[in-house]
Amino acid sequence: MREKPRLTGIIYQVMILFLISILAIGLLTYYSQSLVADSNVKKLTEKLAEEVAEEVRDSVMEYPAYSWLLNYWYENWDQMDIEYDVEFQEGTLTEKKCRLLESRCPDLILKYASNEEIEALSEDDQKLYAEIVYSWLITRVNQIKRTHNADFLFCVSTDNTYKEQFFLFSAADPGSVRGTEYEQVYTLGTKVKVSDSQRTAMYNSQKNYKYLTDAGKYVDYYSYLTKINGRIILVGMTYNLETLKNNIRYQTLNGTVLAMLYQIFLSVICLMLIMHFVLRPLKKVQKNIRLYKDTKDSHRVIDNLSTIKSRNEIGQLALDTIDLAKEIDNYTNQIAAITAEKERIGTEMSLASRIQESMLPNDFPAFPDRIDFDIYASMNPAKEVGGDFYDFLMIDDEHLYLAIADVSGKGVPAALFMMAARIVLVNNAMSGKSPAEILQDTNEAICRHNTEEMFITVWLGILDLSTGILTAANAGHEYPIIMQGGGRFEKLKDRHGFVVGGMEDIKYTNYEIQLTPGAKIFVHTDGLTEATNKETEMFGEDRVISSLNADRSLSPEQTLKKVMADVDDFVKDAEQFDDLTMLCLEYRGLEKQD
Repeated sequence: MREKPRLTGIIYQVMILFLISILAIGLLTYYSQSLVADSNVKKLTEKLAEEVAEEVRDSVMEYPAYSWLLNYWYENWDQMDIEYDVEFQEGTLTEKKCRLLESRCPDLILKYASNEEIEALSEDDQKLYAEIVYSWLITRVNQIKRTHNADFLFCVSTDNTYKEQFFLFSAADPGSVRGTEYEQVYTLGTKVKVSDSQRTAMYNSQKNYKYLTDAGKYVDYYSYLTKINGRIILVGMTYNLETLKNNIRYQTLNGTVLAMLYQIFLSVICLMLIMHFVLRPLKKVQKNIRLYKDTKDSHRVIDNLSTIKSRNEIGQLALDTIDLAKEIDNYTNQIAAITAEKERIGTEMSLASRIQESMLPNDFPAFPDRIDFDIYASMNPAKEVGGDFYDFLMIDDEHLYLAIADVSGKGVPAALFMMAARIVLVNNAMSGKSPAEILQDTNEAICRHNTEEMFITVWLGILDLSTGILTAANAGHEYPIIMQGGGRFEKLKDRHGFVVGGMEDIKYTNYEIQLTPGAKIFVHTDGLTEATNKETEMFGEDRVISSLNADRSLSPEQTLKKVMADVDDFVKDAEQFDDLTMLCLEYRGLEKQD
């Protein structure tokens, strides 16, 4: 006896799911909130950097000769005597330089001097002017830096390679050390190799006038200022956001942990309520289901479950279980009768299949005393009985009747319709009528009593064995495939008439084919060309003709078996959806035996 698996209480499974859900939600919340916070910090930093860059730009461009100044600082940085980080007050070196320049050029207004006025000065006076404005500008950008708490604020010059920065000016906090070392406030003329991220930011700022990028624990921002003598002038600044981001992450983590603790507390309360109102009634339902399984005592099960009074899904489950027990009892009583009925239907369907098969000519060779022709046919229904049929018989000693047909639909209705249609076709054929007349009279007979509006496609031919002339007509059926003696199988696109049973007063047209000795006729239903494999690819007409031409010397029986084998190889294990019927005639044109 197989050992029963050890069961785990559902309450423990629910607890585990609750804990996993709380942990997953907590981690997801922490991660998403951290990302959102980092993104918001970056956006706010970029907005602040734009404002700072705009102030620096205004501070530079308030001097009409700013382009001359920037170029002069770049070209003469090593000759300038600069006083850094001073306030505008008396006694400074810059104040003395102002007085000296004003005494030399009393008409020159320093803040509003144009390029032309500066270029008209002597070299010494130009140097004085450049040094004075530089000190003024340093004092202004220092104020901007302190106001907006930027870690570094600077202006650089670079070429189109963006591999090196030439520092034109840098802002400093009180007490900051100026120099050329990393994390010092760079002096005029300092050259620095840039990282890949900085190079990308500088390049994009020249294209987009601004760009923000991460550089380790810092965030670098560059804004395009101007272009002088082929060199690009950029305003740059650096913010250290590491401390701010760490504080945000710490606060986010604390909030997430607190929220998870609240969820765990609420989950415990929920689990207790679930245990009382859900799991206990469910356990009772489970025990009674097992009781019914072991004893089939539906009365006892019904009495036990009737004590569950919950007005919810659990109560409804108890009622459904009671109903199910009653239905199973009824079903058990009915199953024997149903099984017997199915066996009876299966026996009758088997008998119907044998009757249908016996109605078609299936004794081969069909005409052993005839050497002037050979014929073979087969039918494979998709169900026990089918709607396809073939037929052949001798009308007289010289005329052979051939027919193949496909009834709309499948199964028993199609089989009944097929048998009725076959009888009408044969009766008309034995009256000496032409193929077109046979189809026309059959159509009229079927249409008069066709209440189910079924129809049938038919190819019908009468072969004069003495001359080899085949007279045929087609009522919406597949094209015949003909091979003349010594030739190849080819599709004959004959004229199609309307299907039989579809409409009254339809006229059909005869056509004739002169068969030569060795000729073969192959006709089939659409179940052959529409045979489908698991990739939903159809067998198709091309494969049919290719199979026929693979060996044209085969007898009609061998030909049909060869085609059927090719179909089976193509379809493999795919289900057959339509009846498949084939007929092959070989005309030899010899004298019949005495």
